[in-house]
Amino acid sequence: MKIKTALEIALERTEPIKGDKASIEQFEARQNGKKIANEFLDSVVSKNEKPKIIEEALKKNPKEQRQAFKAGVFETLVSRLNLPVSRDDMKTLDAVGNGLPCVINDPRFNNAFRQFKDMISHYLDDVDQYEQAIKQQYASRLRQKEEELSKRMGHQVRIDPFQDPEFVAFYKQNMNVLKGKYQALIDQIRQEAETAFHKQ
Repeated sequence: MKIKTALEIALERTEPIKGDKASIEQFEARQNGKKIANEFLDSVVSKNEKPKIIEEALKKNPKEQRQAFKAGVFETLVSRLNLPVSRDDMKTLDAVGNGLPCVINDPRFNNAFRQFKDMISHYLDDVDQYEQAIKQQYASRLRQKEEELSKRMGHQVRIDPFQDPEFVAFYKQNMNVLKGKYQALIDQIRQEAETAFHKQ
């Protein structure tokens, strides 16, 4: 049996669209939309610019390829809707919020996104508060463990809570409750974005 090269496999996969010029153009427009959306996100996160790059590229696209271009932009922007890990991630969410109106012309969705951003902006503060509350709740158990270890070792022992498997399990369980609450907001705004985009 002959082993196929990567090129042969790629050519086989593109065979159905090879003869269809319109399909190729739609595919390229979609890929271009993704590329432009990524360029926009990179520039906006560092310089906080407005989405001119998307608007200008959209105007340059032939009318019959605009929807495919928008789909590429949309897919890229929506893929960046995630729970923030740091304050910098809020800049990405701001950028997504600035970019989506270029491809979703729906004032109700824009309003919903603003509300979503207000709610999600509390996530990192809540993470800090949850962490403090979890540590306080576990403090007496940790002190007990430190005392037991100190007696056995014959000197004062301090335990980093994140080195204690019991604390880590307790921490994850409680943090997952918080993450679940905010992840539901992410899932909801993604769904609203999908509905608004496909309604056009």
